[in-house]
Amino acid sequence: MDLALIQAAYIIAALLFILSLAGLSKHETAKDGNILGMVGMALALVATLWLALRGAPAANWLLIAVAMAIGAGIGIWRARRVEMTGMPELIAMLHSFVGAAAVLVGFNTFLASGSEASDGVHLVEIFLGVFIGAVTFTGSIVAFLKLSARISSKPLMLPARHWLNLAALVVSAALLVWFVASHSIVPLMAMTAIALAFGWHLVASIGGGDMPVVVSMLNSYSGWAAAAAGFMLGNDLLIVTGALVGSSGAYLSYIMCTAMNRSFVSVIAGGFGSDGAVTSGDVDYGDHRETNAEEVADLLTHASSVVITPGYGMAVAQAQYPVADLTAKLRERGVDVRFGIHPVAGRLPGHMNVLLAEAKVPYDIVLEMDEINDDFPGTDVVLVIGANDTVNPAAAEDPGSPIAGMPVLQVWNAKDVVVFKRSMNAGYAGVQNPLFFRDNSAMLFGDAKERVEDIIKAL
Repeated sequence: MDLALIQAAYIIAALLFILSLAGLSKHETAKDGNILGMVGMALALVATLWLALRGAPAANWLLIAVAMAIGAGIGIWRARRVEMTGMPELIAMLHSFVGAAAVLVGFNTFLASGSEASDGVHLVEIFLGVFIGAVTFTGSIVAFLKLSARISSKPLMLPARHWLNLAALVVSAALLVWFVASHSIVPLMAMTAIALAFGWHLVASIGGGDMPVVVSMLNSYSGWAAAAAGFMLGNDLLIVTGALVGSSGAYLSYIMCTAMNRSFVSVIAGGFGSDGAVTSGDVDYGDHRETNAEEVADLLTHASSVVITPGYGMAVAQAQYPVADLTAKLRERGVDVRFGIHPVAGRLPGHMNVLLAEAKVPYDIVLEMDEINDDFPGTDVVLVIGANDTVNPAAAEDPGSPIAGMPVLQVWNAKDVVVFKRSMNAGYAGVQNPLFFRDNSAMLFGDAKERVEDIIKAL
């Protein structure tokens, strides 16, 4: 009877996870999706603990309770302290925990079952689980270090780096054959060392401009690592949950690559990435024009339609709240204000959407790139706040540009464009932006939060 109840709980939890993913697909239902996911996870935890510890001594329950309390305490502490700008690196670090767990589960499963008792299929499950987990672990740590600016965002360009990656895969395959044939821990340990180095090099070779893809890719890896752990432990729910996370992360990575006009294979292989230099810096685009808060306020006063296109600079400056206040004031005056969100704005898929939702910007005026691009020719003023590469006309007009073909927000088609930036430096992809030098563009330099507040005062 206990097993039947546990299986029923697993089925309900799996359904809740699926409904959670469905809810997260829309702004209006995202909160409900999160709640469904949390309920599903709580149900899964209770059922798993009962399955694993039924009949166990009280000391075992106490140890688990202490471990869960410590983990929950750390999680709540970090969740309450983390800023929205730090969310990408926090998620990358959480992915590393999943990878580490898969590695530990793999070694524990092999040692606990006994090398002679393990059949070939189970050994393959252990080997692949440890491999995926090790790659996820170190790859996520590198992503965390890059996103938090603890190491350079420039790609690591080792000589023959693609051959190194291929060699790691070939050697790991040979070690798999040895592992299954010998039932020895030696090839498993050797593969783990190679996989750890492989995961580090794989992400280190990817440029900072591709970090949104990397985050979603690591999300997929962590899902497959969890599924592999489910196979090793014989836990059906862990397999289902891991497959859901892995497949959704892979599809999200595909969407990100499509939005950047990149090949997914080339991104994860480190085949695309700027070295951080201004690749088009030798082109003379002319002089830029500066403006001030009073002039921008005057533009907005006489505008009937305004589009705001935020980027990571808005997140860094914590400008989402004054931007929301500016939006409210303009809408009170009858101005049609909307937001245009590029799929890879920020360093995390959906980063800008979350920031705007946090600042209570109405969902119905936050539009995706495909929904807003055709409306720019009829827009009076566009405010580009902290965005760069995602509004670069070179992507659409310069076939020789490193970002040629990348879909971008075509803000230059509006009547007037105001670009909020700290300086004239190139974007994260290292490409100069000719938008800054257009006749209908003006640069508003300084901290985005302070400049928006100045505009509100001037209004």
